[in-house]
Amino acid sequence: MIEPQDCKPNMDSNIAESGLHEDVIAKIRDGLKGRTLVFIGLMGAGKSCIGRMVAKELKLDFVDADREIEEAAGCSIADIFKLYGEEAFRDGEERVIARLLDGEQIVLATGGGAFIRERTRQLILEKSVSVWLRADLDLLMHRTSGRTHRPLLNNGDPRQILADLIETRYPVYAGADIIFDCDESSKEATRDAVLELLANSFDDDGQLIKTGT
Repeated sequence: MIEPQDCKPNMDSNIAESGLHEDVIAKIRDGLKGRTLVFIGLMGAGKSCIGRMVAKELKLDFVDADREIEEAAGCSIADIFKLYGEEAFRDGEERVIARLLDGEQIVLATGGGAFIRERTRQLILEKSVSVWLRADLDLLMHRTSGRTHRPLLNNGDPRQILADLIETRYPVYAGADIIFDCDESSKEATRDAVLELLANSFDDDGQLIKTGT
């Protein structure tokens, strides 16, 4: 099972070890055409963990949008919510994501609410290839249980909050270019499956084929 705390920057992974082939990676890179690859989804879906692993295989830098926002603001996401409110956070998030998408090609993990904001969503859809890591409620609960750094889960029953977020956000996430269903597979198996899906999401001419339902 993918556990966020297990996903460290020093993990060793390469094409031979993962059982992937160079032509899979080449097809993905050709399909991206220099565009950034953006992972979206709810908290606990594994965006940072899998995004970091996929970036390593694609030989691209990985960036966590929330970390960029914290650096720009000089305080934590939780503090931004507490001191300035969610709307101010979303404004800053939009500016940071716009800057990143206008920069060099990377693999980017966004916060759970980024794709929900229309202007941010349009930026992602216009300038990148987006992948929704879709996970069910039980899996998300397991991965977020006992963690205090997620502001949206700190003001009520976490399970009900996540259930409500699934109801309101999943129909919007469905607009992503590619949809990947998470399960309890290891992070390595999930990485490989995401890469295979990505490779199969481009036709022979390198055009994107929308996947998932």
